[in-house]
Amino acid sequence: MGVIIREGELKDTSGIFSLINELAKFENEPDAVELTIEDIKNDGFGDHPKFEVFVAELNEELIGMALFYYRYSTWKGKTLHLEDLIVKETARGNGVGKLLYNEVLKYAHQQKLKRVEWAVLNWNTPAVNFYENSGAVVFDDWRVVQMSQEQLKNYIDSI
Repeated sequence: MGVIIREGELKDTSGIFSLINELAKFENEPDAVELTIEDIKNDGFGDHPKFEVFVAELNEELIGMALFYYRYSTWKGKTLHLEDLIVKETARGNGVGKLLYNEVLKYAHQQKLKRVEWAVLNWNTPAVNFYENSGAVVFDDWRVVQMSQEQLKNYIDSI
């Protein structure tokens, strides 16, 4: 297939933005992306990057990405959080996701990290099966908890 997996670069920001929007549509949240291309430039490729990204490229077009960042576990120490693994719909089923997944896990292993973690939607059965078949554990007893900016403001105003 000729897919190249490499570290993301500043020149990839619009392609990364496009993939993020495609994922939002896939997850039935097409209007949820508040992030801008400028945010990606600053947060990923500025003076103090907040994330790292591997991209999948075919014929000079980004067809996938795996965006991740470091976390710290009070029980384990330094860990990695895989925020999103995205493959364009037109490129799915050709092993691109597995190539990106493998690259992230190799990176984590080389960094001697204690754990890699991520979330997966329970209705995304192909992804759940893929992760379980790779040896990952999909926990049923842990729940994702989030507080939006508006909810945070409301809470702070109430205390």
